[in-house]
Amino acid sequence: MIRIRLLLAALIALFTAASPAAAWWEYGHQTVAAIAYLEATPATRAGIDALLRQSRLLDTPSCPARTIEQASVWPDCVKTLGDRFSYAYNWHFVDVDVCKPFDPKGPCAGGNCVISQIARNQRLLADTHLNPRERLMALAFLVHFVGDLHQPLHASERAGDQGGNKLKIRYGAMPHSNLHSAWDGLLADRAISAAPGGAKGLLAGSTPESRAAMAQGSVEDWARESWQIARDTVYPAATHAPACPPTAPTDAGMDEAQIEALIPVVRAQVLKGGLRLAKMLDADFAGRVAMKPKYN
Repeated sequence: MIRIRLLLAALIALFTAASPAAAWWEYGHQTVAAIAYLEATPATRAGIDALLRQSRLLDTPSCPARTIEQASVWPDCVKTLGDRFSYAYNWHFVDVDVCKPFDPKGPCAGGNCVISQIARNQRLLADTHLNPRERLMALAFLVHFVGDLHQPLHASERAGDQGGNKLKIRYGAMPHSNLHSAWDGLLADRAISAAPGGAKGLLAGSTPESRAAMAQGSVEDWARESWQIARDTVYPAATHAPACPPTAPTDAGMDEAQIEALIPVVRAQVLKGGLRLAKMLDADFAGRVAMKPKYN
């Protein structure tokens, strides 16, 4: 049965190759959102629920946002609506070269990157003078983008490979994939499902003290952390060589042992994303407005 599930997942991945603007697939985003909702204060949850009850204002019936889990994937769903939301394409990632010093200034030009858009949508959500539709959109974008930022290949690239989209690899029994797709979906889904699975399972493996420590830092800090994981772990695990200098891999891929070793890394990223999102949402619904990134 396990082999059948792996083969089915492989077939799905072949026909749903991720773009640079789609991270974690649905399960990852929904789990980040669920963790944040569980960890947020009662007042924050009430504020979130009040906005979500007005989801009809979005006028996107094919992309519902009646729950925080639905809102977490709304920014990917609306890509199917064509020109209406095409302006947001570059907001989902920041391609910082792992073989150069961390500097998001260039990739974030004009605020068109995930770091700047997290800060922008946090400010919009905190502004109670805005109409509910604008704040609800800001909520959906914020929830989604914090999830995006914690997928390491959404904060990095190597030799112009668009966050691993152009790096062809083997993933377990699947002979043809790319590094981005593997981290977005197959690896993420497996890691989150590993016992104890789901949002409550991930939270159960942490203590109040460790959760408080994980929630610390700025958006730029979190981007740097993801970028460093890509440089030190993601690329070496796939290419069997240091990330830098870039070399053309002759046998790129991850076997079962390597996949198992990466599961704790993925689980930690999803958990941190949810905890940090909860802290941001608490700040927003308490009226504390975020600062703009220094390079914005």
